Amino acid sequence: MKPFESFLAKQLEEYVAYRTDLGYAKKAIRPCLLAFDQYLQKQNISWDQLQPSFFLQLRAQIREHPNTVNEILLDIRGFFRFLVRKGVLDQNPLQDIPRLPKRYFVPFVFSQRQTRELVETVCNNIRKNEKYFLLDMAIYVAIVMLARCGMRINEPLHLHRCHYRKEEATVYIERTKFSKDRLIPVPNTVLAEIESYLSARNVLYDNDQNPYLLAGRGCAALRDNDIRLAFHRAVRQMGLYRPKQVMGNVTFGAPVPHSLRHSFAINTLNKIKARGQSAQHALPVLATYMGHRKYQYTGAYLKVNDAKHLSGLIEFYKSRTVVK
Repeated sequence: MKPFESFLAKQLEEYVAYRTDLGYAKKAIRPCLLAFDQYLQKQNISWDQLQPSFFLQLRAQIREHPNTVNEILLDIRGFFRFLVRKGVLDQNPLQDIPRLPKRYFVPFVFSQRQTRELVETVCNNIRKNEKYFLLDMAIYVAIVMLARCGMRINEPLHLHRCHYRKEEATVYIERTKFSKDRLIPVPNTVLAEIESYLSARNVLYDNDQNPYLLAGRGCAALRDNDIRLAFHRAVRQMGLYRPKQVMGNVTFGAPVPHSLRHSFAINTLNKIKARGQSAQHALPVLATYMGHRKYQYTGAYLKVNDAKHLSGLIEFYKSRTVVK
């Protein structure tokens, strides 16, 4: 673990130890403080120079998204608050440094109908010649998993054959984001597509040595770019493509494969509400299914209610821009 080396090295180590004793993970704050430590060294800063003007300059030089800049300054502000409590400083030099205006990101959302049409379009694009048929079919099944199981793009690509359990209708997702494993049930529609693909693969490959559930070229896994190309081709064919749009402090995302995960979460919760059940009560279950550490992360997908609501938001922000 790289040590702190600036004139504040001792105090920084004490603060990290203090945070660790409170139950926080070291890796959550140490990288930010290490970057701050290196900046102090590079600028040859001493105690007397730790004035608000110095931190305004620091804020201006951080080439990150405004929300990230605010998080970095929050960590540094916490460190100096610690020094004030210990009596090392009389006041926190960051106490009057304002936050940058927050920016909001609203993801593209497919309606249930658009999701179904996207899957059908990718299916229709499967090339029928022997050279490409199984590869295109594997890409299609991967996109079905993104759309119908809310998977991240890398998750179906890393599945081995042993991770698929036909009898239980489940797949075991191993070492995904946050280093979490999870076993999830697969809808019957997805199960049928996997079985069709595997049947075709057994017929066309006499000596199949590829260990992956969805075979790429040779003995390799499918590539991330294979999925993206097929996805974007289908989106353009459907006339749904639109570039990322920035309006004021709101960014409306373009349709990307991860949009299927957003749409899965939103459409699933809308189905639950349509049945007269509580979407809030369903969040912990959906969070486990999707592999989130906290169900609050799943709730973050609900920035928009559905695809129709998203279109209304865009039109609203456009009208505000025109008025200004």
